[in-house]
Amino acid sequence: PYYWLNERDNPAVTAYLEAENRYADSVLAPVEALRETLFSELKGRIKEDDSSVPYFKNGYWYLVRFETGKEYPVFSRKKGNLDAAEEILVDVNELAAGKEYCQLGGLAVSPDNRMLAYSVDYSGRNLFSIRFIDLEQKKELPDTFEVGGNFAWANDSKTILYDTKDPQTLRNDKIWRHVLGAEHKSDVLMYEEKDVTQYAFLDKSKSEQYFFIHSAYTQTVEVHYLDANNPTGQFKSIRPREKDFYYNVEHWNDKFLIRTNWNAPDFRLMETPVNNPGRENWKDVLPHRESILLSEFTVFKDFLVTEERRNGLAQIHVIRWSDMSDHYIETGEPTFDCHLDNNPEFDTGNLRYVFSSLKTPPTTIDYEMATRAKTVKKVAPVLGGFDPKNYETEFVWVTARDGERVPVSLACKKGVKRDGRAPCHLTGYGSYGISYDPGFNRDKISLLDRGFVVGIAHIRGGMEMGYRWYEAGKLKNKMNTFTDFIDCAEYLVREHYTSSDRLFVEGRSAGGLLMGAVANLRPDLFKGIVSGVPFVDVLTTMSDPDIPLTTGEYTEWGNPAVREDYEYMKTYSPYDNLRMQEYPNMLVLTSFADSQV
Repeated sequence: PYYWLNERDNPAVTAYLEAENRYADSVLAPVEALRETLFSELKGRIKEDDSSVPYFKNGYWYLVRFETGKEYPVFSRKKGNLDAAEEILVDVNELAAGKEYCQLGGLAVSPDNRMLAYSVDYSGRNLFSIRFIDLEQKKELPDTFEVGGNFAWANDSKTILYDTKDPQTLRNDKIWRHVLGAEHKSDVLMYEEKDVTQYAFLDKSKSEQYFFIHSAYTQTVEVHYLDANNPTGQFKSIRPREKDFYYNVEHWNDKFLIRTNWNAPDFRLMETPVNNPGRENWKDVLPHRESILLSEFTVFKDFLVTEERRNGLAQIHVIRWSDMSDHYIETGEPTFDCHLDNNPEFDTGNLRYVFSSLKTPPTTIDYEMATRAKTVKKVAPVLGGFDPKNYETEFVWVTARDGERVPVSLACKKGVKRDGRAPCHLTGYGSYGISYDPGFNRDKISLLDRGFVVGIAHIRGGMEMGYRWYEAGKLKNKMNTFTDFIDCAEYLVREHYTSSDRLFVEGRSAGGLLMGAVANLRPDLFKGIVSGVPFVDVLTTMSDPDIPLTTGEYTEWGNPAVREDYEYMKTYSPYDNLRMQEYPNMLVLTSFADSQV
């Protein structure tokens, strides 16, 4: 009966949403003073004139900075060294002037360092237009057109490849070639992804020698490659797609390095000759290791570096090419987030990564891979008197109802007692194989300082414990996602971290689906629920192939046209399981411009 709310241009929809906002304002009016206090706290922790750690690429240092009183970043570069004059590339504040919404998409400088391409979205629906600037002459070129968000320069510095989206579903489905100065209508279609369940993603190798198109969705992938010195050539497939066969590719010397799940559910790394890359020539570099998920990798002249997930947490593994000797980077905390940062240079022994935890702000570290020496380049500033020494973190394992062990990351202020009297804020996601890493969130300091226990339940449906963790929380195993979260919440109550009348939970998007499901299943367990842009009408959404993402997500939720899938989805779809019962306090936040939910 509510499907008419899908009509975004219907004045009745706008009127209804405005009425809901007025109702929400009236309900929240008694806590307006607290809201203002919290807003001041959150804003007071932000250093407005902040800047990123510069990185070096192709003769230039690149920087991103925020200026006091301005909302958007400024992108710039310096030639040769950091004492050189600053050259502004894009000031997003200028792009946003007079606009209701502004988001910078991609930004790429041509190989000869002369041309800049960048994309910007003014709609809020991930619909971008690309623009070009001649950096030598400091003028914008007339070339401008819509793109899907991904683009890359050919090595002639005048040709650019870019993607476009299906106008109805917003699926990235075509790759085009444009030559600067040529009419847009003469652009050449390089590749079209005709499978409506697949998306075409364009990128370029770290070596800058190859373009790659990853035709992908979830676990079925095909990669095409093209020499970036020959942009008028034809893309070739490394290996034809096969259901549930995943691989992604990087270039190193005369080989392609391939991360794949071929006979390796937690992935392995293989190599194959560039001149004959078929699967019959693939050889192991890092064999499959059960329960150690190979998440990502990057290559250097003398080192291979992987990002791996062991016992639920992301860790960095350094391997020397010459003898394959290896080590893991030490972290020193029980629960944390550790991931690779921007490492564009190939011939260097320095690795840059970022470490954070529920109590430690993002810390950018340069790591000498040969000596293991660490240099802290930046600790993200947190104003307002914050001191990480005042807090503690914990990593616990919860036994779920089927015997599976589910990890939970926790933080609190030192001195908080485990007597059941502390309020608790527990979050979760558990979909798409996306791991919910326990990184730093400065906004949660306001909860920690008020005595809250802050937690993340690393439930099935993510990939914290490897690919099996994802498979155990999708399709006809989806109910595990919801029962895991409930079991983690019950554990926190049982072990006196909190109590049901002090337990608040939150999730966004697919995490909003989680919130809707647990509200129906165990409304008595929670004092309050915050649900952001929630995916709660699963059956209706998945029955409409014209909605963005729908067809590609049959492998995640199921296809309602298949009766068994329909019946299972119906058991948890929040809209279809509402009943006359007492629900906890709920705050539901939506977005009018969101094209995904």
